[in-house]
Amino acid sequence: MSTPPPVASPPAAPPGREHKTRSRARPGGIAVEKVGGLPFRQRKPRWLKVPAPGGPRYRKLKAQIGDEGLHTVCAEANCPNVGECWERGTATFMILGDTCTRRCGFCNVNTGKPTWNDPLEPARVARSVARMGLRHAVVTSVDRDDLPDYGASAFVGVIRSIRAQAPSCRVEVLTPDFRGQEMPLAKVIAERPDVFNHNVEVVPRLYPVARRGSRFERSARVLRLAKEMGGDGVITKSGLMVGLGESFDELVEAFAVLREHRVQVLTVGQYLRPTERHLPVVRYWEPEEFEALAAVARGLGFESVAAGPLVRSSYHADESAREALAASA
Repeated sequence: MSTPPPVASPPAAPPGREHKTRSRARPGGIAVEKVGGLPFRQRKPRWLKVPAPGGPRYRKLKAQIGDEGLHTVCAEANCPNVGECWERGTATFMILGDTCTRRCGFCNVNTGKPTWNDPLEPARVARSVARMGLRHAVVTSVDRDDLPDYGASAFVGVIRSIRAQAPSCRVEVLTPDFRGQEMPLAKVIAERPDVFNHNVEVVPRLYPVARRGSRFERSARVLRLAKEMGGDGVITKSGLMVGLGESFDELVEAFAVLREHRVQVLTVGQYLRPTERHLPVVRYWEPEEFEALAAVARGLGFESVAAGPLVRSSYHADESAREALAASA
């Protein structure tokens, strides 16, 4: 009897893509105790208090998502609006697992070496969208710098599956920066998502602290390319957080750059520190300041603006899409 051939070893990771997990005590590689800010347990302003989720539709959707073994950024990132959004019939699915290859100083998603890559995940997401009767589904993912196309194929699969199983549902994708590579982005835009969202998150000066391994200019270019590739058929969207030490003028300058890169929809919300291991809040912005930011953004030409202490990237995403579509008509 002949000896079976040896099993081939898996191919080595391409150069420059090996991930080394950073200490959980140092999100983004930063010693948080050296970054000045408010104490973690300091009482939050009254305008940041929201009722605990628990409505009938929320409970139903939570059970359905659990049955499918899916992840939502609503839960993974401790979004304060999860109850409101799920009651409205919108939800944000997080594909490609729950472990990210990057470690941003503000993010509560697990970091490390991912192992999840389920080829049936797009079908399961689409089945849940159809069962839940969603009218607007947001699909995001952890960063997957370990994959050859940085996870773009998974977005393609989800968009196609939702179109087939829930054709009346709008699809918004919230993607990583794909390391600035054009081909993964082109694959996603070719599927014509209704909204292409990529968050710049913070003003350029704060990238070395909050988003090590990323660049504001690269993210802005991704948004511009998405619009050039998608044309009028794809709405472009981005978002920022406040509370990490940025100034009003820095935010306005960032808004202007995004408009120059043809971003149509903008969201601005307050950063809330997930744990003591994450970057501290430098200050809480007042509701009136968010109103001023929204007014400036509208003056710059954004077609839809959502700015407020509890606004997150997917907050009232269905309304933002409608506003942008109406403005473009």
